[in-house]
Order: sequence, then structure tokens, then C-alpha cells
Amino acid sequence: MIREVTVDVLLGLAVAVAAASSAGVLAMRDAYQRVHYLTPLSIVAPVLVGLAVLVQAGYSTRSAQTWLAVGFLVIASPFLSHATIRAARIRADGDWRTTIGHDGAKPEDKP
Repeated sequence: MIREVTVDVLLGLAVAVAAASSAGVLAMRDAYQRVHYLTPLSIVAPVLVGLAVLVQAGYSTRSAQTWLAVGFLVIASPFLSHATIRAARIRADGDWRTTIGHDGAKPEDKP
């Protein structure tokens, strides 16, 4: 009985995180702001689902495979967010770097 309630609560929290992140993505104006709302969806929600599987199945092959997938998501998510923002910046500005470098010169001024 307690196991089923715990699984239901964890899955409900995962759905709530996904719904809140989706609402945040819809409410934001540009890609830079939207990516911030994808982080809970790509990190927190899978961890909650992984915990639900662990509570339901215990230590088994199924829970090990789930945690392998969750680990991949947790590791890959920041890199994918960075690549997305970099691609958006290249599309908008033509270059991913800031407009003024450390030496005070603009990228187009350099040979």
C-alpha cells in the first residue's frame, strides 16, 4: 500500500514538473529564456520517474536500466542546452562570441 502511494506521488510530481516547465516554455518570448525552463523537464522529471521505478521494482535489472537512461539524461542535458543556445546565437548574430572580445576589438575587426 505505501509502495503504491509513494510511486503515485513521485509520478505525480514528475507530471507536475513537466506541466510547469511546459507552461514556462510557452510563456517565454525567446529561445534564451525558454531553455531555462527545459532544465527541470530534462533533469528533475526523469530523476523522479527513476525513483518511482526504483520504489516499484526494487534493485533489479529494470531499475538499473532506468537509472542508466536517467544518468545519460542528467549528463547530456547541460551540453544540449549549451549547444542549443550557441546555435540560436549563431543564427541571430552570425557568431556565438560576444560582440566585443577581451582585447576590446570586435570579431569583424580581426583579420
